[in-house]
Amino acid sequence: MTPQDTLTAERADRTNDPDLAGGADAQGSGSTAATVDPGVLAERILAGGEISRGEALALLATPDADVLGLVRAGGRLRRHWFGNSVKLNYLVNLKSGMCPEDCGYCSQRLGSEAEVLTYSWLSKDKAVEVARAGMEAGAKRVCLVSSGRGPSNRDIDRVADIIGGLKEEDPEIEVCACLGLLKDGQAERLAAAGGDAYNHNLNTAESNYADICSTHSYADRADTVDKAKDAGLSPCSGLIAGMGETPEQLVEVVFALRGLDSDSVPVNFLMPFEGTPLEGTHRLTPLDCLRILAMVRFVHPDKEVRIAGGREDNLRSLQPLGLEVANSIFLGDYLTSEGQAGAADLQMIADAGFVPVGAEDDPAYVAPQVGRGAPVVRRRGAGTDVAPNA
Repeated sequence: MTPQDTLTAERADRTNDPDLAGGADAQGSGSTAATVDPGVLAERILAGGEISRGEALALLATPDADVLGLVRAGGRLRRHWFGNSVKLNYLVNLKSGMCPEDCGYCSQRLGSEAEVLTYSWLSKDKAVEVARAGMEAGAKRVCLVSSGRGPSNRDIDRVADIIGGLKEEDPEIEVCACLGLLKDGQAERLAAAGGDAYNHNLNTAESNYADICSTHSYADRADTVDKAKDAGLSPCSGLIAGMGETPEQLVEVVFALRGLDSDSVPVNFLMPFEGTPLEGTHRLTPLDCLRILAMVRFVHPDKEVRIAGGREDNLRSLQPLGLEVANSIFLGDYLTSEGQAGAADLQMIADAGFVPVGAEDDPAYVAPQVGRGAPVVRRRGAGTDVAPNA
Protein backbone atom coordinates (compact mmCIF):
# COMPACT_ATOMS: atom_id res chain seq x y z
CA MET A 1 0.00 0.00 0.00
CA THR A 2 1.44 3.38 -1.01
CA PRO A 3 1.28 6.51 1.17
CA GLN A 4 -1.46 7.82 -1.12
CA ASP A 5 -3.57 4.67 -0.67
CA THR A 6 -3.20 4.80 3.11
CA LEU A 7 -4.11 8.47 3.24
CA THR A 8 -7.20 7.98 1.10
CA ALA A 9 -8.45 5.22 3.41
CA GLU A 10 -7.84 7.33 6.53
CA ARG A 11 -8.89 10.75 5.23
CA ALA A 12 -12.32 10.80 6.89
CA ASP A 13 -10.93 10.03 10.35
CA ARG A 14 -8.07 12.48 9.95
CA THR A 15 -10.28 15.38 8.90
CA ASN A 16 -12.08 15.12 12.25
CA ASP A 17 -8.81 15.27 14.23
CA PRO A 18 -8.13 18.94 15.15
CA ASP A 19 -4.36 18.35 15.43
CA LEU A 20 -4.16 16.83 11.96
CA ALA A 21 -6.87 18.63 10.05
CA GLY A 22 -5.05 21.96 9.97
CA GLY A 23 -7.74 23.95 11.74
CA ALA A 24 -6.14 25.97 14.54
CA ASP A 25 -2.56 25.58 13.33
CA ALA A 26 -3.21 26.21 9.64
CA GLN A 27 -2.18 29.86 9.99
CA GLY A 28 -5.75 31.02 9.60
CA SER A 29 -6.14 29.63 6.08
CA GLY A 30 -9.27 27.71 6.95
CA SER A 31 -7.98 24.80 4.83
CA THR A 32 -8.26 21.20 5.93
CA ALA A 33 -6.25 18.08 5.25
CA ALA A 34 -8.69 17.15 2.50
CA THR A 35 -8.79 20.47 0.62
CA VAL A 36 -5.37 22.14 0.80
CA ASP A 37 -4.28 24.04 -2.33
CA PRO A 38 -0.47 23.83 -2.69
CA GLY A 39 -0.36 27.08 -4.64
CA VAL A 40 -2.19 28.97 -1.89
CA LEU A 41 -0.02 27.25 0.69
CA ALA A 42 3.13 28.37 -1.12
CA GLU A 43 1.85 31.96 -1.16
CA ARG A 44 1.28 31.85 2.59
CA ILE A 45 4.75 30.47 3.28
CA LEU A 46 6.38 33.07 1.03
CA ALA A 47 4.52 35.68 3.09
CA GLY A 48 6.03 34.31 6.32
CA GLY A 49 3.49 31.65 7.28
CA GLU A 50 3.96 27.96 8.01
CA ILE A 51 2.42 24.66 7.00
CA SER A 52 0.40 22.62 9.49
CA ARG A 53 0.74 18.89 10.05
CA GLY A 54 -2.67 18.31 8.52
CA GLU A 55 -1.69 20.20 5.40
CA ALA A 56 1.53 18.20 5.17
CA LEU A 57 -0.54 15.00 5.27
CA ALA A 58 -2.76 16.41 2.55
CA LEU A 59 0.26 16.98 0.31
CA LEU A 60 1.15 13.30 0.66
CA ALA A 61 -2.40 12.47 -0.48
CA THR A 62 -2.13 14.51 -3.67
CA PRO A 63 -3.67 12.50 -6.54
CA ASP A 64 -1.27 11.32 -9.22
CA ALA A 65 -2.83 13.68 -11.77
CA ASP A 66 -2.04 16.67 -9.54
CA VAL A 67 1.54 15.83 -8.53
CA LEU A 68 3.06 18.11 -11.17
CA GLY A 69 1.05 21.00 -9.73
CA LEU A 70 2.34 20.14 -6.26
CA VAL A 71 5.91 20.07 -7.57
CA ARG A 72 5.36 23.40 -9.31
CA ALA A 73 4.13 25.00 -6.09
CA GLY A 74 7.03 23.56 -4.09
CA GLY A 75 9.38 24.76 -6.80
CA ARG A 76 8.35 28.35 -6.09
CA LEU A 77 9.75 27.97 -2.57
CA ARG A 78 12.90 26.25 -3.80
CA ARG A 79 13.63 28.96 -6.38
CA HIS A 80 12.80 31.78 -3.98
CA TRP A 81 15.55 30.69 -1.58
CA PHE A 82 17.96 28.82 -3.86
CA GLY A 83 17.40 30.04 -7.41
CA ASN A 84 18.35 27.46 -10.03
CA SER A 85 21.48 26.14 -8.31
CA VAL A 86 22.09 22.57 -7.14
CA LYS A 87 24.59 21.88 -4.37
CA LEU A 88 26.80 18.87 -5.04
CA ASN A 89 27.89 16.70 -2.13
CA TYR A 90 30.40 13.86 -2.24
CA LEU A 91 30.57 10.86 0.10
CA VAL A 92 33.80 9.27 1.30
CA ASN A 93 33.27 6.04 3.23
CA LEU A 94 36.21 6.06 5.65
CA LYS A 95 35.39 2.72 7.29
CA SER A 96 32.95 0.23 5.79
CA GLY A 97 30.97 -2.66 7.22
CA MET A 98 31.21 -4.56 10.50
CA CYS A 99 28.83 -2.29 12.43
CA PRO A 100 27.54 -3.57 15.80
CA GLU A 101 24.18 -1.79 15.46
CA ASP A 102 21.11 -3.57 14.10
CA CYS A 103 19.42 -0.87 11.98
CA GLY A 104 17.14 -2.93 9.77
CA TYR A 105 17.67 -0.87 6.62
CA CYS A 106 21.48 -0.89 6.67
CA SER A 107 23.76 -3.10 4.58
CA GLN A 108 26.52 -2.68 7.21
CA ARG A 109 24.34 -3.74 10.16
CA LEU A 110 25.02 -6.45 12.70
CA GLY A 111 24.21 -9.77 11.02
CA SER A 112 23.95 -8.31 7.51
CA GLU A 113 24.56 -10.80 4.74
CA ALA A 114 24.80 -8.08 2.11
CA GLU A 115 27.96 -8.52 0.06
CA VAL A 116 29.33 -5.03 0.58
CA LEU A 117 32.92 -3.87 0.87
CA THR A 118 34.38 -4.14 4.36
CA TYR A 119 37.57 -2.35 5.35
CA SER A 120 39.03 -0.40 8.25
CA TRP A 121 39.99 3.27 8.32
CA LEU A 122 41.36 4.90 5.17
CA SER A 123 44.60 6.78 5.64
CA LYS A 124 44.54 10.55 5.49
CA ASP A 125 46.22 10.58 2.08
CA LYS A 126 43.83 7.99 0.65
CA ALA A 127 40.77 9.79 2.01
CA VAL A 128 41.91 13.09 0.49
CA GLU A 129 42.66 11.35 -2.82
CA VAL A 130 39.17 9.85 -2.95
CA ALA A 131 37.55 13.16 -2.00
CA ARG A 132 39.55 15.01 -4.64
CA ALA A 133 37.62 13.27 -7.43
CA GLY A 134 34.35 14.70 -6.15
CA MET A 135 35.82 18.13 -5.50
CA GLU A 136 37.21 18.32 -9.02
CA ALA A 137 33.75 17.42 -10.36
CA GLY A 138 32.21 20.39 -8.54
CA ALA A 139 31.27 19.08 -5.09
CA LYS A 140 31.12 21.87 -2.52
CA ARG A 141 30.74 19.57 0.47
CA VAL A 142 32.63 16.39 1.31
CA CYS A 143 30.89 14.02 3.71
CA LEU A 144 33.26 11.83 5.75
CA VAL A 145 31.39 8.75 6.93
CA SER A 146 32.32 5.75 9.05
CA SER A 147 30.38 2.69 10.15
CA GLY A 148 29.94 1.91 13.83
CA ARG A 149 27.94 2.98 16.86
CA GLY A 150 30.09 6.02 17.41
CA PRO A 151 33.70 7.20 17.27
CA SER A 152 36.39 6.76 19.90
CA ASN A 153 38.50 9.79 20.72
CA ARG A 154 41.24 8.24 18.61
CA ASP A 155 38.79 8.03 15.70
CA ILE A 156 37.96 11.71 16.17
CA ASP A 157 41.68 12.49 15.92
CA ARG A 158 41.87 10.51 12.65
CA VAL A 159 38.96 12.42 11.17
CA ALA A 160 40.29 15.76 12.43
CA ASP A 161 43.52 15.03 10.56
CA ILE A 162 41.59 14.23 7.37
CA ILE A 163 39.59 17.45 7.73
CA GLY A 164 42.87 19.34 7.91
CA GLY A 165 44.08 17.62 4.74
CA LEU A 166 40.90 18.54 2.86
CA LYS A 167 41.12 22.16 3.98
CA GLU A 168 44.72 22.28 2.73
CA GLU A 169 43.48 20.97 -0.61
CA ASP A 170 40.68 23.56 -0.78
CA PRO A 171 40.16 26.04 2.09
CA GLU A 172 36.61 26.71 0.83
CA ILE A 173 35.41 23.11 0.83
CA GLU A 174 32.72 22.29 3.38
CA VAL A 175 33.44 19.17 5.40
CA CYS A 176 30.64 17.23 7.08
CA ALA A 177 31.41 14.30 9.38
CA CYS A 178 29.02 11.38 9.90
CA LEU A 179 30.53 9.08 12.49
CA GLY A 180 27.60 7.88 14.59
CA LEU A 181 26.63 8.77 18.14
CA LEU A 182 28.87 11.44 19.68
CA LYS A 183 30.26 11.61 23.19
CA ASP A 184 30.72 14.85 25.10
CA GLY A 185 33.50 17.00 23.66
CA GLN A 186 33.84 15.16 20.35
CA ALA A 187 31.80 17.62 18.30
CA GLU A 188 33.92 20.46 19.69
CA ARG A 189 37.07 18.62 18.56
CA LEU A 190 35.71 18.29 15.01
CA ALA A 191 34.75 21.95 14.93
CA ALA A 192 38.20 22.99 16.15
CA ALA A 193 39.76 20.95 13.34
CA GLY A 194 37.80 22.94 10.76
CA GLY A 195 34.73 20.74 10.37
CA ASP A 196 31.68 22.59 9.12
CA ALA A 197 28.80 20.19 9.71
CA TYR A 198 27.76 16.94 11.31
CA ASN A 199 25.28 14.49 9.83
CA HIS A 200 23.18 12.20 11.97
CA ASN A 201 19.81 11.29 10.51
CA LEU A 202 16.74 10.70 12.63
CA ASN A 203 15.76 8.27 9.86
CA THR A 204 12.18 7.71 10.99
CA ALA A 205 9.57 8.95 13.44
CA GLU A 206 10.04 8.41 17.16
CA SER A 207 6.83 6.37 17.13
CA ASN A 208 8.36 4.02 14.55
CA TYR A 209 11.95 3.89 15.74
CA ALA A 210 11.77 0.68 17.79
CA ASP A 211 10.56 -1.14 14.67
CA ILE A 212 13.77 -0.43 12.76
CA CYS A 213 16.47 -0.53 15.47
CA SER A 214 16.90 -1.98 18.97
CA THR A 215 20.56 -1.18 19.78
CA HIS A 216 20.07 2.55 20.20
CA SER A 217 17.12 4.89 20.51
CA TYR A 218 15.57 7.81 18.69
CA ALA A 219 16.55 9.96 21.69
CA ASP A 220 20.19 8.94 21.20
CA ARG A 221 20.06 10.24 17.66
CA ALA A 222 18.40 13.52 18.58
CA ASP A 223 20.97 14.02 21.34
CA THR A 224 23.84 13.71 18.84
CA VAL A 225 22.24 16.31 16.55
CA ASP A 226 21.98 18.65 19.54
CA LYS A 227 25.62 18.01 20.51
CA ALA A 228 26.75 18.94 17.01
CA LYS A 229 24.63 22.07 16.96
CA ASP A 230 25.82 23.17 20.42
CA ALA A 231 29.44 22.82 19.25
CA GLY A 232 28.85 25.18 16.33
CA LEU A 233 28.62 22.50 13.64
CA SER A 234 25.83 22.89 11.12
CA PRO A 235 23.27 20.18 11.93
CA CYS A 236 22.52 17.90 8.99
CA SER A 237 19.74 15.42 9.69
CA GLY A 238 17.17 13.72 7.54
CA LEU A 239 15.07 10.62 7.00
CA ILE A 240 14.62 7.38 5.10
CA ALA A 241 11.26 6.88 3.40
CA GLY A 242 9.84 3.55 2.33
CA MET A 243 10.48 1.42 5.41
CA GLY A 244 6.83 0.73 6.16
CA GLU A 245 6.12 3.95 8.02
CA THR A 246 2.68 5.54 7.77
CA PRO A 247 2.12 8.94 6.15
CA GLU A 248 1.53 10.33 9.65
CA GLN A 249 4.95 9.05 10.70
CA LEU A 250 6.56 10.67 7.66
CA VAL A 251 5.03 13.97 8.72
CA GLU A 252 6.07 13.32 12.33
CA VAL A 253 9.76 12.92 11.49
CA VAL A 254 9.82 15.86 9.06
CA PHE A 255 8.35 18.15 11.72
CA ALA A 256 10.77 16.72 14.30
CA LEU A 257 13.62 17.74 12.00
CA ARG A 258 12.18 21.23 11.87
CA GLY A 259 12.15 21.23 15.67
CA LEU A 260 15.84 20.31 15.67
CA ASP A 261 16.47 23.20 13.25
CA SER A 262 18.36 20.98 10.83
CA ASP A 263 20.19 23.16 8.29
CA SER A 264 20.19 20.45 5.64
CA VAL A 265 17.67 17.65 5.30
CA PRO A 266 18.77 14.56 3.35
CA VAL A 267 15.80 12.61 2.03
CA ASN A 268 16.78 8.98 1.50
CA PHE A 269 14.56 6.42 -0.18
CA LEU A 270 15.01 2.87 1.07
CA MET A 271 17.59 0.80 -0.78
CA PRO A 272 16.50 -2.76 0.14
CA PHE A 273 19.80 -4.61 0.15
CA GLU A 274 19.70 -8.39 -0.07
CA GLY A 275 20.77 -9.88 3.23
CA THR A 276 19.00 -7.26 5.36
CA PRO A 277 15.59 -7.49 7.08
CA LEU A 278 14.07 -5.08 4.54
CA GLU A 279 15.34 -6.83 1.42
CA GLY A 280 12.75 -6.91 -1.33
CA THR A 281 10.85 -3.96 0.18
CA HIS A 282 9.66 -1.69 -2.65
CA ARG A 283 6.83 0.45 -1.34
CA LEU A 284 7.40 3.76 -3.13
CA THR A 285 6.52 4.84 -6.65
CA PRO A 286 8.32 7.74 -8.33
CA LEU A 287 5.25 9.90 -7.76
CA ASP A 288 5.28 8.97 -4.04
CA CYS A 289 8.87 10.19 -3.90
CA LEU A 290 7.92 13.50 -5.49
CA ARG A 291 5.08 13.92 -2.98
CA ILE A 292 7.50 13.28 -0.10
CA LEU A 293 10.15 15.67 -1.45
CA ALA A 294 7.56 18.37 -1.96
CA MET A 295 6.18 17.91 1.56
CA VAL A 296 9.69 18.23 2.99
CA ARG A 297 10.22 21.43 1.01
CA PHE A 298 6.99 22.94 2.33
CA VAL A 299 7.96 22.12 5.92
CA HIS A 300 11.57 23.30 5.39
CA PRO A 301 11.15 26.05 2.78
CA ASP A 302 14.49 27.79 3.34
CA LYS A 303 16.66 24.76 4.18
CA GLU A 304 18.90 22.64 2.00
CA VAL A 305 16.78 19.68 0.93
CA ARG A 306 18.98 16.91 -0.46
CA ILE A 307 17.89 13.98 -2.59
CA ALA A 308 20.11 11.32 -1.06
CA GLY A 309 20.41 7.52 -1.26
CA GLY A 310 17.98 5.59 -3.41
CA ARG A 311 17.03 8.33 -5.85
CA GLU A 312 18.03 6.33 -8.92
CA ASP A 313 15.99 3.24 -8.03
CA ASN A 314 12.98 5.06 -6.58
CA LEU A 315 12.58 8.25 -8.64
CA ARG A 316 13.89 6.52 -11.75
CA SER A 317 13.01 8.60 -14.84
CA LEU A 318 11.53 11.35 -12.65
CA GLN A 319 14.87 12.24 -11.02
CA PRO A 320 15.04 15.63 -12.80
CA LEU A 321 11.62 16.57 -11.42
CA GLY A 322 12.96 16.00 -7.92
CA LEU A 323 15.35 18.90 -8.52
CA GLU A 324 12.37 21.21 -8.87
CA VAL A 325 11.84 21.00 -5.10
CA ALA A 326 15.21 19.78 -3.81
CA ASN A 327 18.34 21.89 -4.20
CA SER A 328 21.04 19.37 -3.34
CA ILE A 329 22.17 15.87 -4.36
CA PHE A 330 25.00 13.44 -3.77
CA LEU A 331 27.33 13.17 -6.74
CA GLY A 332 28.17 9.67 -7.93
CA ASP A 333 28.34 6.72 -5.54
CA TYR A 334 27.00 6.24 -2.02
CA LEU A 335 28.44 4.34 0.96
CA THR A 336 28.02 0.71 -0.08
CA SER A 337 26.14 1.04 -3.38
CA GLU A 338 26.94 2.55 -6.72
CA GLY A 339 25.02 5.58 -7.84
CA GLN A 340 24.48 7.18 -11.21
CA ALA A 341 27.77 8.24 -12.82
CA GLY A 342 28.87 11.70 -11.74
CA ALA A 343 28.95 12.92 -15.33
CA ALA A 344 25.36 11.74 -15.78
CA ASP A 345 24.37 13.65 -12.64
CA LEU A 346 25.88 16.84 -14.06
CA GLN A 347 24.17 16.28 -17.40
CA MET A 348 20.84 15.70 -15.65
CA ILE A 349 21.23 18.95 -13.73
CA ALA A 350 21.98 20.88 -16.93
CA ASP A 351 19.18 19.24 -18.91
CA ALA A 352 16.69 20.28 -16.20
CA GLY A 353 17.82 23.92 -16.44
CA PHE A 354 19.90 24.01 -13.26
CA VAL A 355 23.56 24.68 -12.56
CA PRO A 356 25.88 23.42 -9.80
CA VAL A 357 26.60 25.80 -6.93
CA GLY A 358 29.70 27.74 -7.93
CA ALA A 359 28.90 27.75 -11.64
CA GLU A 360 26.01 30.22 -11.53
CA ASP A 361 28.06 33.11 -12.96
CA ASP A 362 30.68 31.11 -14.84
CA PRO A 363 30.14 31.61 -18.60
CA ALA A 364 32.73 28.93 -19.31
CA TYR A 365 30.87 26.19 -17.45
CA VAL A 366 29.65 23.39 -19.72
CA ALA A 367 28.10 20.20 -18.37
CA PRO A 368 29.39 16.87 -19.68
CA GLN A 369 27.61 15.77 -22.84
CA VAL A 370 26.72 12.23 -21.83
CA GLY A 371 25.45 9.97 -24.59
CA ARG A 372 25.62 12.60 -27.32
CA GLY A 373 26.80 11.39 -30.70
CA ALA A 374 25.66 10.06 -34.04
CA PRO A 375 22.45 7.99 -34.10
CA VAL A 376 22.92 4.24 -33.91
CA VAL A 377 21.91 2.65 -37.20
CA ARG A 378 19.09 0.11 -36.79
CA ARG A 379 20.19 -3.48 -37.42
CA ARG A 380 17.14 -5.30 -36.04
CA GLY A 381 13.41 -5.58 -36.63
CA ALA A 382 11.81 -4.95 -40.04
CA GLY A 383 14.04 -5.92 -42.93
CA THR A 384 16.29 -8.13 -40.78
CA ASP A 385 16.24 -11.55 -39.16
CA VAL A 386 16.90 -10.02 -35.72
CA ALA A 387 14.10 -9.60 -33.19
CA PRO A 388 12.73 -6.03 -32.95
CA ASN A 389 13.41 -3.76 -30.01
CA ALA A 390 10.00 -3.90 -28.37
